[in-house]
Amino acid sequence: MNRREFSLQTLGAAGLAGLGAALPGLAQAQGPVEGTNYVKLGQPAPVSAPAGKIEVVEFFWYGCPHCHHFEPYLATWAARLPSDVAFRRIPVAFRENPFGVHQRLYFAIEALGLIPSLHAKVFNAMHAEGLKLDKPELIGDFVAKQGVDRARFMSVFDSFAVQTKARQARSLTDAYKIDGVPAIGVAGQYYTSVGLNGTPERALATTEFLIARARKGR
Repeated sequence: MNRREFSLQTLGAAGLAGLGAALPGLAQAQGPVEGTNYVKLGQPAPVSAPAGKIEVVEFFWYGCPHCHHFEPYLATWAARLPSDVAFRRIPVAFRENPFGVHQRLYFAIEALGLIPSLHAKVFNAMHAEGLKLDKPELIGDFVAKQGVDRARFMSVFDSFAVQTKARQARSLTDAYKIDGVPAIGVAGQYYTSVGLNGTPERALATTEFLIARARKGR
């Protein structure tokens, strides 16, 4: 979904156009093409990976059906990354509500070490069960049902540390010029997306291509 679609659609919108319309099939068959399958940033974005590591960032929103569809492909792929690649997720906030609430939800999950157990469940709750989770009280109810201490979780959700991460996430989203998700930033130099490639598999193949370029210093 792109920024315009987010401004026009509600969380429960169904009928979104498929991403395949943007697929440049012939170009992809010949290898990823700059300006078609990926974009090279004019101004490098900041990276937080240690020296010698290639940072890969997924930009997503819990309310995005395309991000929900992409998640299992991404999770399987990320689990097999080589040791010189540092992967992380960044929730976007194109506007405060409900994006900002979902940002804080993700960063609270991350801070408590619950990504393996809760991240996919949040997607499933929204897209399979129809929960919006767009208010703190709804989030509290949800995490409590997952066996998480509600008071502790909400304390982290409201914490200064999580609010700081949310501000940093918005700055990084702007630096990469992200206007739709799911998108992937590589080494502060490139970004690509499912929309630019047509399928999750092709988006990840382009990401691997960009990792290889970054590894060579190109």
